[in-house]
Amino acid sequence: MEDKMKLRLTAAEMSSLWTQYINDTLALCVSSHFLEKVEDEEVRPIIEFALATAKENIAIEQDIFNKEEFPVPIGFTNQDVTPDAPRIFSDTFVVMYMHQMALLAIAANGAALGLATRPDVIDFHRRVLEKGVELQNQTRDLMLKQGTFVKPPYITIPDKVDFVEKQHFLAGFFGKKRSITSVEVTHLFLNVQTNSIGKALITGFAQIAKNDEVKEYLVRGKQLSQKYIDIFSNFLIKEDLPAPMSWDSAVTDTTESIFSDKLIMFHVSAMIAAVIGNFGMAIAASPRRDLGMRYASLLPEIALYAEDGANIMIKHGWLEEPPKADDRDKLIKS
Repeated sequence: MEDKMKLRLTAAEMSSLWTQYINDTLALCVSSHFLEKVEDEEVRPIIEFALATAKENIAIEQDIFNKEEFPVPIGFTNQDVTPDAPRIFSDTFVVMYMHQMALLAIAANGAALGLATRPDVIDFHRRVLEKGVELQNQTRDLMLKQGTFVKPPYITIPDKVDFVEKQHFLAGFFGKKRSITSVEVTHLFLNVQTNSIGKALITGFAQIAKNDEVKEYLVRGKQLSQKYIDIFSNFLIKEDLPAPMSWDSAVTDTTESIFSDKLIMFHVSAMIAAVIGNFGMAIAASPRRDLGMRYASLLPEIALYAEDGANIMIKHGWLEEPPKADDRDKLIKS
């Protein structure tokens, strides 16, 4: 019987392990700074948990890479962070940030788990998924306790089960619009919240970035985030529903270097990828035409912003290349 542990890594497994390793090295840098500057003793255990999880993940990933003679990615090192530099974000924001990162880890590793075939890779992604759920629980519980957790809006429970009978359900550009569904509310809320967190994070990064080109890029990102917050909040407000709070006040006034421009650009790029993914899910879940088309109209703009960011990273040698398929034509010619 074939030993499953001797199976080659598939492209999906290489991709998920490589990406998770880069993210774990980033988490190690960011969490080390947060831990150095934390003041709220209720927040400290959460940062310690995130830091320990990143270290454990890296050790497991390196073991898999070494066994496969797979080049260990560089990712981010202690050269990309100054842990004892002045704090840039409040402890309240750090908890919300950790909560958001846990959500992204759950989504990414849930998908990776569905595509993994090797037992060791399956075990790894299951572990990361469980740790993500635990971090989400810890952050949510603390925010609920401290009164900082922003819940999605409430709507009235339906009186009965109903079915769509008219095309008016899809309308949205002309005449009277139907009220938005709970699913549409969910995506509007999610996109306001993620852009609010992203705007605060980019604002802080813009203050501490050293390269002028990076600074300009981040300022542009801050403006885009505010634009999306206004658009999606307006949809909620028109339905007499509340929009999530802003996190602008969570950023301090420090301008001292904390994270390298390389780390900042990668982090922002990962956030952009999440925004694009959220827009895509929202389009699929928003049958009212004005909503779906509004999301779709924003995709070219955010995609162009992502491309400009990639060009900056390539220009400065910051973009580490993921595993890629063999170029058969090149091999044949050689």
